Amino acid sequence: MAYFILKAALSGALIAIISDVARRFPGFGGLVASLPLISLMAIIWLWRDSGGDVAHVASHARATLWYVVPSLPFFLVLPALMERGVNFWVSLTVASVITICLYISAIWLAGRLGISFGQGQ
Repeated sequence: MAYFILKAALSGALIAIISDVARRFPGFGGLVASLPLISLMAIIWLWRDSGGDVAHVASHARATLWYVVPSLPFFLVLPALMERGVNFWVSLTVASVITICLYISAIWLAGRLGISFGQGQ
């Protein structure tokens, strides 16, 4: 349990730092947020927790790629809507729904291409 709390605290601290930096320096905050720090931490935790299971970590990294690509339009849609005067919560909801639809499409496409995310391992 202490290990889980440590992982959660470190991950939460990283998010808090990014949000604080972004409040002061939006461009730099965006740069820091775009770095795969959370993915890197998750890969390190997974490597440690899986006993160095290369196939498991590689499967996770590949799945992450398939989920990153459809998430990119979120960062185009959200600011475009807000800059046109759409309410923040409506903009966030619309961008999120579009992203979910793109996730579903990516999963479908991966299946059609015979790509497995290794679920259930």
